[in-house]
Amino acid sequence: MDATPLYNLSPALRLMGMGLVVAVGPLAWLWLRHQNASPARRLQALTLLTLFLTFDLVLFGAFTRLTDSGLGCPDWPGCYGKASPVGAREHIAAAQDAMPAGPVTRGKAWVEMIHRYLATGVGVLIIVLALATWLQWRRGRADQGHRQGGSAPIVHPSWPLFTLFWVCAQGAFGALTVTMKLFPAIVTLHLLGGVGLLVLLAAQAERYRQAAGAPIEALAHSTRALLWSAALMVGLQIALGGWVSTNYAVLVCNTFPMCQGSWWPEMDFAQGFELWRPLGTSADGSPLEFHALTAIHYTHRLFAYAVFAVLGVLAWRLHRHGRLARQRRWIAGLAALQLLTGLSNVVLDWPLVAAVLHTGGAAALLTVLAWALCASRVAPQVDSKMIADRARQASAGGLKS
Repeated sequence: MDATPLYNLSPALRLMGMGLVVAVGPLAWLWLRHQNASPARRLQALTLLTLFLTFDLVLFGAFTRLTDSGLGCPDWPGCYGKASPVGAREHIAAAQDAMPAGPVTRGKAWVEMIHRYLATGVGVLIIVLALATWLQWRRGRADQGHRQGGSAPIVHPSWPLFTLFWVCAQGAFGALTVTMKLFPAIVTLHLLGGVGLLVLLAAQAERYRQAAGAPIEALAHSTRALLWSAALMVGLQIALGGWVSTNYAVLVCNTFPMCQGSWWPEMDFAQGFELWRPLGTSADGSPLEFHALTAIHYTHRLFAYAVFAVLGVLAWRLHRHGRLARQRRWIAGLAALQLLTGLSNVVLDWPLVAAVLHTGGAAALLTVLAWALCASRVAPQVDSKMIADRARQASAGGLKS
C-alpha cells in the first residue's frame, strides 16, 4: 500500500462544500420559521440551532472514538486525498484487506468522514452567526432610534467571533488527533474543546434571551459559589473521563464499588498521569503498565463521588430557595443519567450506547451549569447595620411623637 501524506489540502474546498450542504437545510428551516421575528429572537434561534447541532457533533465524536474510527481516514482533511470514502475506495479496500480488523475499514472511514462533514457544517453555522451578529450590531449602532423603537439590544459580536476562533482551534485539534495517531493528550483536549464550544454557545443563547427581556435570577453568594464549584468540578471530571477513554482504561475495574476486589488497588499514578506520551506507552517508549491504567480509572471514579455530592447539595439548595427551576431539574436528571451510564460502563463491559450517553450526559451537564451561571447573579447584599440604624431612628421618632 502506498504511503499516504498526513496532510493533503487538495480536497479542502470540496469538504467545505459538504459542510455548506450540511448547514443549508437547518439555515433554511430557521429562516422560514423565524422570518417575522425580531433580530434578537432570530439570533437566539440561530445560536440554539448551532448549540443543538454541536451537541450532536460531540455525541458523534464520542461514537467515532468508541468505535475506533478516529483513524478511519489516516490523513486530513480528506480521505486518502479525496473528499469522501467513495473516491478513496481502492485505498480503503487495500488497507482493509491487509488488516481486516485494523484502523482503516469501509465502515470506519465513513464514520470518520461523516464526523468531519458535521464539524464543517457547524463551522459554517458559526460563521453565519458571527456575520449576522456583527451586521445587526452595526445596524443597531447606526440606527439612532433603535432602542426608542422598542427593539432589544444585540449581543456584542466579540462573542460569536471568539466562538469562531474557538471552532477553528478545535478543527486544528481534530487534525492533530489524526496526524498524531490518537495521542491521548490531544484527543482529550479535542473532547474538552467540543464541550467548551457548547459552553460558549449556551452563554450566548442566554445572553440573547436576556436581550429579549428575560429576567436574571438572584442567588445567594454561597449558592452561586457552589454553582461555580460544581461547574469547575464537572469540567475536571470530563477531563478525567476523557483520559480514561482515550487510554482505554474503562475495563480495568469491572466491579463496583470495589476495583479488582480491593478498595484501594495497586496503582501507578506517576505513569498513569504522564500527560505527554503516545497511546499505550510511556514517554520513554516502554509499555503502559496495568497499574497505571488502574490509577487512571480509579481517580475518575473517586472524583465522581465528590462531584455527585456537590451536585446533590446544589440541587437541594436551588430547590429549597425556589431558584433556577428548569436548570435544577436538568442538573438532577443528568446527574442520575451519569450515575446509571457510568455503572453500566463498568458492570456491562462498556456497551457502546451507555458509553456514548455517558459522554453526552457529561457535556450536557456542564452546558446546563454554564446556562445556570449566565442566567443568575449574586443577590445584592443588604447592609444589616444600616437597616438597624434606620429602625432605631424610626423608633426614636415614634417615641418623640
